Amino acid sequence: MALKFRYSERLKKLPPYLFAEIDKIKRKLLQEGKDIIDLGVGDPDIPTPTHMIERLYKAAQDPKNHNYALDAGMPELRKAIASWYKKRFDIDLDPQEEVLPLIGSKEGIAHIPLAFVNPGDVVLIPEPGYPVYFSSTVFAGGDPYFMPLLEKNSFLPVYHDIDAQELKKAKLMFLNYPNNPTSATCDMSFFENTVEFAKKNNIIVCHDAAYTEIFFDGKKQPSFLQAGGAKDVGIEFHSLSKTFCMTGWRIGFAVGNPDIIKGLGKIKSNIDSGIFQAIQLAGIEALERGESDTRRFNKIYQERRDIFVEGLNSLGWKAGKPDATFYIWLKVPPGYTSSELAMVLLKECNIVCTPGNGFGEDGEGYVRFALTRDKGRIIEALERIRKLHEKRS
Repeated sequence: MALKFRYSERLKKLPPYLFAEIDKIKRKLLQEGKDIIDLGVGDPDIPTPTHMIERLYKAAQDPKNHNYALDAGMPELRKAIASWYKKRFDIDLDPQEEVLPLIGSKEGIAHIPLAFVNPGDVVLIPEPGYPVYFSSTVFAGGDPYFMPLLEKNSFLPVYHDIDAQELKKAKLMFLNYPNNPTSATCDMSFFENTVEFAKKNNIIVCHDAAYTEIFFDGKKQPSFLQAGGAKDVGIEFHSLSKTFCMTGWRIGFAVGNPDIIKGLGKIKSNIDSGIFQAIQLAGIEALERGESDTRRFNKIYQERRDIFVEGLNSLGWKAGKPDATFYIWLKVPPGYTSSELAMVLLKECNIVCTPGNGFGEDGEGYVRFALTRDKGRIIEALERIRKLHEKRS
């Protein structure tokens, strides 16, 4: 006799998987032998640089790296992270107190509310946004409050629009610039206003900076911690995934306010046993000698961006050229919803994109394309869209 069980209430609070139908159709088309161009997932197609793989290989052969790793990461990795931040952003970090390696930045984002949010506390979440901001809030028993990211506001949250009663209960806020999914960027004045807002309302700022290194036309992106007083109110999450094409390696870090870092570290010490040391050593290799690799990646993404955006605009679709990230946030043509356009592109063009409403209600009216396929596939995708456009015109 099968056991009777029920999902926990917190699990029931998570929204249904909005992409389930797209995945179902995608699998069916693949089984039929269709040539699918998947521009839906932000997973780089560019291989991890060879020198980082060689560092992993060498380290993996050393038995001293086969044991449990330190929860707080190897001291050498923490120093490498601090040195990289100093070189990149001119920010001084204490490797011991202000740096915490993570099993990918997603892991840290998922755990941070557990350290600071109690049931009934409000967490401010950008919408559309990375779904983990919402799920981590729910798992901690917090109440999500969505800050709309609208095109008329340059996809930045408007703090004075936040409900005053909800603001009183707010304990933590997630931000993400350069932004996924909108690919929007911000300047230092926005970060400075954020620090002022956080201090006034006693709110912890958690800035997800996973895409700061994927930028184009020489437009380097700022760190939240460069704003005056930022370290007093928050931390920044970073990832080696996009910067060095190491998504599957699962290595990232959090830096900033030592008390917030300590709280996150306490959660981690009760949940995981640290990053495999060979991967940590490969991470050091990336941070110390990977800058030229990232520049090479950005040239590739910029070429893809230019080809794809110019191709879409030639069809009369409104696509802007983002300054950062490898995403194109496209306003859907008249007559479609986000899901409808995504489904049409899948069924008639065999192209996978992500409907904007999958990132929250304020994502309706857009779809996201990830430039994570080579130039030839991008050109092929445009040709398929062109044929669809001609057929429907």
